[in-house]
Amino acid sequence: MHRLVVLVSGTGTNLQALIDHVHLNPAVQSEIVLVVSSTAGAPALERAQVAGIPVAVVTLNDPSNREERDQRLVDVVAVAQPDLVVMAGWMSIVTSTFLDRFPDRVINLHPSLLPAFPGMHAIEEALAWGVRLTGVTVHLAEEAVDGGPPVLQECVPVHSDDTVDSLRDRIREVEHRLLTRSVILYSEGRVRRDANSPRQVIVSDEGGS
Repeated sequence: MHRLVVLVSGTGTNLQALIDHVHLNPAVQSEIVLVVSSTAGAPALERAQVAGIPVAVVTLNDPSNREERDQRLVDVVAVAQPDLVVMAGWMSIVTSTFLDRFPDRVINLHPSLLPAFPGMHAIEEALAWGVRLTGVTVHLAEEAVDGGPPVLQECVPVHSDDTVDSLRDRIREVEHRLLTRSVILYSEGRVRRDANSPRQVIVSDEGGS
């Protein structure tokens, strides 16, 4: 089985999508072996516990020392021996202390077509700019804010009467589908960084190549 660790911070709707369509799906050879929250009491932890998945909390006690937090995060996550670490609403940058321990095995989800609108307010910024299209990106995590090459992207139209809430709802539907699809592709051995062009991720049509 392909082993997943999921990092969360809030309500955990994307975690729930992974539980429903990956963890509990007998057709997918992948399981969530640990959920780690950056916030004590996050609703996402209850979702994991209901599904019988072990949980842990690793908080950022000192904002000036993310490396110390990330070393604790490494210690917790490494025990689970993950094949892939999924940042599904993890609202904090991770440093090289963590990323170097799991090279090219950490993916992040972001509600825009990166590199457009990185950061915490992507949906609000898309509306403020008046763009006709925004979207969702699953990408390899890097130390930069929402950096790293895309694995999958999908467009979401922006309607003239959209509010932040209405646009967020449509984006969330795509997030659930795209994140689930990305994890399944990883579990099938169909995703790799291009050795000759490190800013490119290759998604193959057939497993194992």
